[in-house]
Amino acid sequence: MRSLSETPLVRDGKSIILAHDHGLEHGPTAFSEVPERLDPETVFEMATHDAVTGFAVQKGLAETYYPSYEDDVNLLAKLNGTSSLWMGEPYSPQTCSVEYALELGADAVGYTVYPGTNREPEMFEEFRSVQESAREHDVPVAMWSYPRGQALKEHRKPDVISYATRIALELGADVAKVKYPRSGDAMATAVDAAGDVNVVLSGGAKTSDDEFLSLVETAMNAGASGLAVGRNVWQRDNPDRILDALEAVVFDGATADEALPE
Repeated sequence: MRSLSETPLVRDGKSIILAHDHGLEHGPTAFSEVPERLDPETVFEMATHDAVTGFAVQKGLAETYYPSYEDDVNLLAKLNGTSSLWMGEPYSPQTCSVEYALELGADAVGYTVYPGTNREPEMFEEFRSVQESAREHDVPVAMWSYPRGQALKEHRKPDVISYATRIALELGADVAKVKYPRSGDAMATAVDAAGDVNVVLSGGAKTSDDEFLSLVETAMNAGASGLAVGRNVWQRDNPDRILDALEAVVFDGATADEALPE
C-alpha cells in the first residue's frame, strides 16, 4: 500500500483540499453572493493555485471540466452526496465508483459518513466497499466524518469529534475531515484519537479573513494536517489572496497575522 505522503494529496505531510461539491449539497443558493462562481470553471481555475493539493468535486464536474485541468489540478473525486432538499435522517448515497473515478483521472477519492444516524450500518458497509476498492487501486481515501442523527444533540462536542476521527482510523481512511470541536485542546485530542490518519479541518461557512485564518492557525498548532475548504475560498472576492495566506499558515507555519498583513 502506497503511503499517503507519496501521493499528490499531500505536501510535506499536509493538505489544502479545495472543495466544490456545494452545488449538490447546498444548491445554487450557495452562490448567491458570488453568482459568477456558479460556473464551475471559475473554481477549477482557483484549484490551479500552488497551495491546493486536492480538488474535491462530484463526478459530473469531473467529467465535464477536469480534462482541461488534469495537468494542473489533483482530482479528489467525491463518491457520494445528497441534496439539501432531502428532509429525512442524514444519508449520503453512493453516486460514483472508485473504478469510474480512476477512469476520470482521480488522484484520491472521498466519501461522507454520518455516524450516529439510523443508517449508520448501511453507510459503514458502503464505505467498506469504497475503502477496499481504493486499496486495490492504491489510491488514498478521505472520509468526511460527520456525526449526526436524532439522538445526537451537539455534533461538535469534543468527545463527538474525537469519536469521528477515531471512526475514520478504525474503518481504514487515510484522511479524516471533521468539524472544529470549538477549542485547540479538543482538536489536539481529536488528532490523537486518529492515530496515523491525517486530520483536516472542515472550512465551514464563510467568516472574516481574520477569524478564518486564526481558526486554521489554532487547528494547525493542535496537530491538524491541513483543511478541506470551499466557501471560505470561493465565496470571497479575492480567493487568491486567502489561498496565499492559507499556504503560509498550513505549509510554512506562519501566524494568521503574518499570513495576511494589513
